[in-house]
Amino acid sequence: MMIPCIDLQDGRAVQLVHGRKLKLAVEDVFGLLDRFGRYPLIHVIDLDAAMRKGTNARLVRNLCAAAKKRKMRVRVGGGIRTVAQAARIAGWGAEKIIVGSAAFKDGKVNANFLQRLAGKIGRRRVMIALDTEGGKILVRGWQDKLRLRPEQVIPQLEKYASEFLCTYVDAEGTMRGTNLEWFRSLRRATRRPITAAGGIRSREEIRALARIKMDAAVGMALYTGKLD
Repeated sequence: MMIPCIDLQDGRAVQLVHGRKLKLAVEDVFGLLDRFGRYPLIHVIDLDAAMRKGTNARLVRNLCAAAKKRKMRVRVGGGIRTVAQAARIAGWGAEKIIVGSAAFKDGKVNANFLQRLAGKIGRRRVMIALDTEGGKILVRGWQDKLRLRPEQVIPQLEKYASEFLCTYVDAEGTMRGTNLEWFRSLRRATRRPITAAGGIRSREEIRALARIKMDAAVGMALYTGKLD
């Protein structure tokens, strides 16, 4: 399944290259719900919150409400650092809460936080983001790199989450294609559902991911019309 992504920055939907360089921006964020209305599920990510540069919370909440009216399911992530914040967003109707940086503390899995999170909103609503560059996990809006590799920590994280969102940041926004072999290695690390992201640009890649039972979260290829 292909999952459209709405990444928010300064009240707009944006697409960044490697999570840093702005490539394009869409002012009419709600218009994207009409554009993506044929898809049953979307990802909404607050990049400002992830980078600690502000928040698009009101916009996220309104998107959740608008998507619900269209019978679209929403997963929300970006800067979710407390259990209370996660519970509040779950209350807005988010199907799953995506946590990334908060899943780690002092270079290790933050088991205390994840246990409290799963206890509060239920493990089935927790999705852990493992955003990776050069094989290492990135946190704080992809600004800091840990020494950890996804395959090292996935066994520890399985007990707290129902799914994983794995982004190959090396190819994010480049439209050069993704690293299917990397995703295959992650598939061997867990039986939990995985959504792949990062550089996905073709139906062939989406079909290849489907063969290993992975969904594909797509941004740039949809926004530029490479994929309809």
